[in-house]
Amino acid sequence: MKKVVLISPAHPLRGGIAASTERLALQLQEEGAEVRIISFTLQYPAFLFPGKTQYTDDPAPPDLHIEARINAINPFNWISTGRYLASLNADMVVVRFWLPFMAPALGTLLRIARRRQRHIRIIGLVDNLVPHEHRPGDTLLSRWFTGSVDAFIAMSHTVRDQLRQFEPQKRVAYVPHPLYDHYGTPVSQEEAIHHLGLPPAAGYLLFFGFIRAYKGLDILLRALAEPSVRALNLHLIIAGEFYGNEQEHLNLIAELGINDSITLHAQYIPSGNVRYYFSAADLVVQPYRSATQSGISQLAYHFEKPMVVTNVGGLPEIVDHGHSGYVVPAEEQSIAGAIVDFFTEHRSTPFIAAVREAKARFSWSAMSKALWDLYQQNNDKS
Repeated sequence: MKKVVLISPAHPLRGGIAASTERLALQLQEEGAEVRIISFTLQYPAFLFPGKTQYTDDPAPPDLHIEARINAINPFNWISTGRYLASLNADMVVVRFWLPFMAPALGTLLRIARRRQRHIRIIGLVDNLVPHEHRPGDTLLSRWFTGSVDAFIAMSHTVRDQLRQFEPQKRVAYVPHPLYDHYGTPVSQEEAIHHLGLPPAAGYLLFFGFIRAYKGLDILLRALAEPSVRALNLHLIIAGEFYGNEQEHLNLIAELGINDSITLHAQYIPSGNVRYYFSAADLVVQPYRSATQSGISQLAYHFEKPMVVTNVGGLPEIVDHGHSGYVVPAEEQSIAGAIVDFFTEHRSTPFIAAVREAKARFSWSAMSKALWDLYQQNNDKS
């Protein structure tokens, strides 16, 4: 039996990276591996965290071994955790990387573990290499991390190309982000509308997830105010916690006069409620100004919902324009045009059929296979 260690946020830490790591651990266990997740006792100092809390009230996932050990700002902890990682005698270590702030801790503890256990194969599962909101020193920090890893998986072509520039001698595999398929089964749209207390409307749009400037909610709000969209009597559901700029968005909603067309649930959505938001929606909209890949797209695929995404980062790799959704520029007129086309040209039935057909390629088994292929290739090279 192969031993695998996943280094990543995990329960009780919240968010898409934690949830997808837990799902990957289950996949590896189902295939016969012994899996352990090493998570964080501290990811960020409180003053650096833009949300209300880093923790979830959701129950712990069953049948997973999760240890909170890493303190991202304590060098002494990095040393002890590196030694502990070496003592586990794992065959493969898979490390999530999403922010240069984590590079000193991760790069250091991985180097310490490798010095003690030369046979360890370390695979970086990279969500973001260069952050959406750039800061001085990001490149140097990311290089400290990439230098400690044997090979990489990127979930978008953008990240794949960045990794090839950072580490041209190392293998990089591209695997699309698998489905978030552990948020339950869909319910009827009628049940979801009732559960969420939504007003009657001719159709429902959904913006889901943490709200940050690069995600472009303001662009969608302006699109909703376009006369061609207002004439359709649509309703926008905004579900997610603001990471800054909340008042600016509330002011914009008031300025545009679209309060009656919006239901705003500005908080973290517990996993048990996610299915109601997607089941209520006719169309999921991601008006991002920048992106690598997005777990929201994979939620939409799981719940079989067509999408509007912008032509940035890896989003166009996921949505087949004109079949499973729309890929448009990140500006309000284009987003408004896609929304109008979807509802006036009755695209729902054919688009849903295309989503159902396309979702098969976003499997967790494909991610697992890519990890083991990289593991074997690096074993063969040694």
